[in-house]
Amino acid sequence: MPWTVYILECADHTLYTGISQNVEQRIANHEKGKGARYTKGRGPFTLVYTEQKETKGAALKRECEIKSLRRKEKLELVSEPQKSKA
Repeated sequence: MPWTVYILECADHTLYTGISQNVEQRIANHEKGKGARYTKGRGPFTLVYTEQKETKGAALKRECEIKSLRRKEKLELVSEPQKSKA
């Protein structure tokens, strides 16, 4: 089962990046306050970006790359037309 790197826009307009094999369930957990500590109390969330990876290692590497981007660069990534990225 592939892994998804995702970016959420929080209600306070901050961006959160994570990985999951089931993004819908993960977002539901974030909404319930059971997701990452950062997202607790920052909902509701909007899924603004996804990228598929074949392995957890590849997803973790890409998550780290995205998290190291400046906010402006993340917003540029989010605004790009969605392509199938592997």
